[in-house]
Amino acid sequence: MKFNWKLLFPFKHNQLLMLKLLLPILLMGIAFRFLFAGFGDIPANLDTSLTEKNIISAILDTHFEAWVNKIQKPLEGKCNLFVGEWIPNPSGPVYNNESCPHIEAHQNCMKNGRPDTEYLYWRWQPRDCQLPKFDPQRFLETMRDKTWALIGDSISRNHVQSMLCMLSTVEVAIYIYHDEEFKSKKWWFPSYNFTISVVWSPFLAEAAIFEDYNGVSTSEVELHLDILDKKWTEEFHRLDYMIISSGKWFVKPAIYYEKNKVLGCHSCPRKNYTELGIEFAYRRVLRSALNFILTSKHKGMIFMRASTPDHFENGEWSTGGTCNRRAPFKEGEIELKDLTKILRNIELEEIKKAEPKASRVGLNLKLLDLTELSLLRPDGHPGSYREFQPFAHDKNAKVQTDCLHWCLPGPIDAWNDVIMEMVLNQ
Repeated sequence: MKFNWKLLFPFKHNQLLMLKLLLPILLMGIAFRFLFAGFGDIPANLDTSLTEKNIISAILDTHFEAWVNKIQKPLEGKCNLFVGEWIPNPSGPVYNNESCPHIEAHQNCMKNGRPDTEYLYWRWQPRDCQLPKFDPQRFLETMRDKTWALIGDSISRNHVQSMLCMLSTVEVAIYIYHDEEFKSKKWWFPSYNFTISVVWSPFLAEAAIFEDYNGVSTSEVELHLDILDKKWTEEFHRLDYMIISSGKWFVKPAIYYEKNKVLGCHSCPRKNYTELGIEFAYRRVLRSALNFILTSKHKGMIFMRASTPDHFENGEWSTGGTCNRRAPFKEGEIELKDLTKILRNIELEEIKKAEPKASRVGLNLKLLDLTELSLLRPDGHPGSYREFQPFAHDKNAKVQTDCLHWCLPGPIDAWNDVIMEMVLNQ
């Protein structure tokens, strides 16, 4: 009879360590058995699965060896950090809305009165390996005299707040720059001479944008598909690390220009222009951005972040969509919306094409595919608590619901766990 080792080790965590601790004890027991076998204290025909024969058989059993190899395998190569599940995390976040001064009002769900807190007690667990928690002290030490930038739209701004909050448990950054609209910003950690910034460039290309306070377009975007946005291209060569992302803004009605002439448009029925669509425009701009990167001779690390999903149900941003779920999804319980699929497929295709050339020229280009990780967290958005105490005076008040950005603290903090692992160990 073979001993069922899995009964002793029902959990994935620390299995190898437990084996290393247990095997010496078992072997010591075998030695004592042989030493005292002649004294008759231990029956020779002991009817139990833990006899020497069964133990040795189990240790040498090929299935057991395969099981050990399975545990060790993630330690031997790179783990896919992007596939896994959210598991309970009783310790909760490392910061809160009072300990971090960097949270902007729309993402400060706790201060705005969100009544539930369960969304704070989960952590991301990759399927085949352990993911260490973000270590702010180690991160800052590693980034001494370095510069970071997150380049993109308001999700990048949301993300930089998360990084600042986690790092503020070691040192609070000094706010040193903002543009006229307070969309591009920069912070400095004086003890480490480390600078981190967010660069507002939602299209990565030159664009004239017309929208109101709530993000509702008042006129079509004027987007130049052949001209990259100088806001990020002029900063590019001064950066040691960057996370570049785009995509979501291409859904907005837009007129497309090339060589300063109208090429076509997206969603402009009142104008006599050719409908070219989101896919055409996004692929053209992303390919242009990657070509710029590939010919740059940049020596730092460049992350291209794939599009992350929203969780609007029963509508969208401007049509009454909501997000009232209060727990993570399991893998397979939700699918990407068609728009996110379109954007992500373009990103994966274009980045896959760019990777061989990046490798040939020694460019450190990495895909940051946080799509699935984020897809499984419908509970992590501000929802109605985008504004302060939205139902204080009227419990039935109609308010703008945000199912796109993320509460702070919240699921977006796990992005930093993944990024740190990629920076330091992959």
